[in-house]
Order: sequence, then structure tokens, then C-alpha cells
Amino acid sequence: MDFDLSEEQAGVMEAVDALLNRYAGPARAIALQAEEAYDHALEGALEEAGFLEVGRALGRLEGVLLVERVAYQAGTVAVAARVLGGAALGEAEPLTGPVAIAQVDHVGPIRFGSVARTLWVDAGDEAFQVEVPQGTAEPVRSNFGFPMGRLSGDLLRSGRSLGPGSGEALREAWRLGLAAETVGAMDAALAQTVAYLKDRRQFGRSIGSFQAVQHRLAECAIEVEASRWLVREAAGGSGDGEAVCVAAAFALDAAGRVFAETHQLSGAIGFTREHDLHVWSMRLHALRQELGGVQAHRKAIVDARWGEARP
Repeated sequence: MDFDLSEEQAGVMEAVDALLNRYAGPARAIALQAEEAYDHALEGALEEAGFLEVGRALGRLEGVLLVERVAYQAGTVAVAARVLGGAALGEAEPLTGPVAIAQVDHVGPIRFGSVARTLWVDAGDEAFQVEVPQGTAEPVRSNFGFPMGRLSGDLLRSGRSLGPGSGEALREAWRLGLAAETVGAMDAALAQTVAYLKDRRQFGRSIGSFQAVQHRLAECAIEVEASRWLVREAAGGSGDGEAVCVAAAFALDAAGRVFAETHQLSGAIGFTREHDLHVWSMRLHALRQELGGVQAHRKAIVDARWGEARP
């Protein structure tokens, strides 16, 4: 595996960063969260610049790179569903965004459910595409930093079938997107914590200079980097579904440890809204709950390697 971005990939990421510097960031995410709102302006800018077609036009790895960067900059958009899901399902027609994803038996709030115009439903072997009428979702307030909403069970069971095998394709894209978003959010949470520890002083020294603190930061950095390269390897490999399951299980498990460490190392302020850490750390909690959580990702590894596992 080549650990350096190609010239084309580097150029795309440079352009993405320039756009995100204008349309994203923690201050914008906090303002949107106060209104439980979706960043239609950012999605529109990404679409106009052609970035929402990156997964289809360039490949799954480039799609993952984009999803990771948007998560790092705290973009409040369903970019993983559009970029990775659209490419995996082979939908040639332009989608009506925002896009949400749910399992057919889901009964709780859905991430982006309050604003979704297109819903992809995992119904086992098949996936269904549902056009969501405006005003049908019940908004649900949360601390996750994403607009959440509840959709009726009847709506989840309606829509157009995308064909045999589409359910597995959707789940794989969903897992990969969750893992990529998690990497971006973990990376940003760790960077925010490191910056705080460099500025915060105790006993005449910055807290970040203490060896015990550095050890804990190093362990978090290892978790983030290991997750990053597992996700990129899974995205850039030969389409091995097991690799995607491994990447998701590892990254979402690491997210729990990174959440705990970054909040503890940030001290009391890390548990308040004064500090920007919550912009990314609370999103990690939401990502850890989707598609059955860490245990479901681990079970999927067993299924991929040895066949269907017992419940």
C-alpha cells in the first residue's frame, strides 16, 4: 500500500480543504446545532464543486478521504451517504439530498432523519430507496451535533427496491462511511486536546509537557492512526468486505477510548460547552450507535470470515 497521496488525490484534498475553510468549522457546527439544523449551504457548495461525485468518478478511497476531511472540519452534512452509498448502489440519477440511512426494523431517531429527502433502508438482502415527503419526520433534539429525526415504520417499509444484493452493498458503504467519519472526528478531538494541553499551564509548565500526559496522548494517536490506515486500506483494497468490517469495528471501538481520554485530559472545561471538544466527541457517540454498534461490526467480521454467526 502506498502511504502517500497521489498528485490527483492531494489536489482534490487541497481543494476540499479550501472549501471547508469557508463553509465548515466548530463555530458553524455549534450554531447549526443550536437550531438542530442541516448545513444546506455546505452540501450545495460540495455538490456545485463536484465533490459529491468523487466516490463514483475517482473511487472509494478518494470518497473516504473526502468523508474524513469533512468530519475533521465538523461539517454537518450527510456526505458519507451521498459519496460512498451512491457509488456502492450504482444510482445513476441525481439524488435528492439530504440522504439518511436506516435499518428496516429501526425504531429510534435516525441521524439526519429530520431533514432527509432520500432514505436508504437496509432490509437484508435488498436495499430500498424511499423518497421522504417534507414534514413527515418528527425532529428529535439531541446533544449529538447532528439533526436527528424519527420516521414512521410504514415509511421504512416502503420505497423502490434496488435489487438483490443491494442490502449488502449498502451495509458495506455504511460501515466504511461510519469508520471514515469516526477517524476524522477522533483526529480533530485529539488535535483540540493537544492544543489545549499546550496552552494550559500547571506548576509553571504546560500540562502537555508532563510525561504521563504525553503517554496517554501517544496511545490516542496510535488508535487514530491505526484506524485511519485500516479504513484507507479497506477502501483502496480489492473490495474485501471483511476488511471493511475490521476497519469499522476497530475505529468505532477506538472512538470510545479517545472520547474518554480527550475529555479527561481536558479537565473540567472539556465537559462544558465553552470548549469546542464536544463538537467532535459527541458525534463519536452517535456514530458508535449506528448499524448495531461495535458488537454488530465484530459479528460481521465473523460472518465474512467463517459464514453466518449465531446470534
